[in-house]
Amino acid sequence: MKQLGDILGSLNLPGAGPGERTRQAVEVPRSVAQDVCPICKGKGFLVYDVPPGHPDFSRVIPCQCTQARLALERAAALAAVSNLGQLSRLTFDNFMAGGVGVGQLTSFNLQRAYDLAQEFAREPKGFLVLLGGYGCGKTHLAAAIANQRIALGHAAMFVVVPDLLDYLRAAYAPDSLTSLDERLEAIRSSPLLVLDDLGAHNTTSWAQEKLFQILNHRYNGRLPTVITCNQRLEDLDPRITSRLGDADLSQVYEIMAPDFRQGGPVRGGTNLNTLSWYSDKTFESFVDRRHELEGENRESLLKALARARSFAQEPAGWLVFSGTYGCGKTHLAAAIANFQIASQRQMPVFVGVSDLLDHLRATFSPNSPTTMDKVFEHVRSAQLLILDDLSTESATPWAREKLSQLLNHRYVARLATVITTADKIDRIDPRLRSRMLDTTRCTFVSILAPAFRGNEHREIAEPAAPERPGRGKNFRPKRDQ
Repeated sequence: MKQLGDILGSLNLPGAGPGERTRQAVEVPRSVAQDVCPICKGKGFLVYDVPPGHPDFSRVIPCQCTQARLALERAAALAAVSNLGQLSRLTFDNFMAGGVGVGQLTSFNLQRAYDLAQEFAREPKGFLVLLGGYGCGKTHLAAAIANQRIALGHAAMFVVVPDLLDYLRAAYAPDSLTSLDERLEAIRSSPLLVLDDLGAHNTTSWAQEKLFQILNHRYNGRLPTVITCNQRLEDLDPRITSRLGDADLSQVYEIMAPDFRQGGPVRGGTNLNTLSWYSDKTFESFVDRRHELEGENRESLLKALARARSFAQEPAGWLVFSGTYGCGKTHLAAAIANFQIASQRQMPVFVGVSDLLDHLRATFSPNSPTTMDKVFEHVRSAQLLILDDLSTESATPWAREKLSQLLNHRYVARLATVITTADKIDRIDPRLRSRMLDTTRCTFVSILAPAFRGNEHREIAEPAAPERPGRGKNFRPKRDQ
């Protein structure tokens, strides 16, 4: 591998002279292109038409055609040293930012990843860490960043981590022309380094040490670096995790999209959002029921709507909606989530409690592609979590423990959380009840309105889950037994 400095040094474009002066062509030996330049008449260079004694008298400068040719040669050389190879075809133009055949949440997630990558390509600063499963598009975005920098005339190096380690090991071969130190320096000092598939390597002590040397050097020097990884940061070398997770230097974003190479979602992954079932639930579609309600029923519904609108504008603390099934609490919770997405503020996690517990149990399967810790961490650390249909009265001890861990973490961390429940407050697990009754962090809203699922007003009814084999249209998931 050639040193980047050697290549870049030989590709410096001649400097442009002072502008707005008349230029004349001067004959300089060069290969003439088939299309003769109308400015220099195929000579390739120009001189300023100034009198003798002028500082620019007889100064030779490249014509526009020569500058263009040199720029193309520079880009070609940069591409050659970038190690992109076939990945040079991956650009922002052919990345489907909104996804195809995916739900609103996935589309939002992909668009956000695309925007972050484009922003980094325009002005590379610090670390950009893209997490996600196989085939979700993280390598495409990482390569697109490198390709765009090269197109702008800047150097970039793209390396797959296992290949990088093989390249470094090859320095020990008797016929190697470069030492390990030279190879290591060429990688760690690249103006822009893209490390693809971090964590896919064999975790030997030597490999861990070399990766740490590279990333620590770039961390200390604050050199622009893009990293893709299909593992949790916590599963990497702790020394590397601490640097990649430094919020002052690093942006970490998880792409929660399906494996597009297989054309379907990854079962058992961390993308357990069920908000797509309620994509039509907005504040505007929440029917005004004042014409049929009176007294405290009417007032409670209006209060709940006002609280939901206010929380959607600035999610903070906890908001708990309590009321009978069909009173509209799930509609309001979904409206909060849909408002956040529509205004492109953040992508919340919306999940029913029974579905969440089923998802956690599924990770115990030997065929599960993920772990319970990964799914649990994804939910409990979400910037906005909406838990629908919380019930703990008949839950198993294991389910109670998981819900307690989840909500206790969010309570202590002061993470925005919306909860809906049909249980009265005195029937909820005491550990959770104490937090819900903390008025400094939680707003508890009781909806006293009765169930409203009439045919003439079907639009405000909470939608039933999509029919599954063996389940009728009126099926409602049982509480955890």
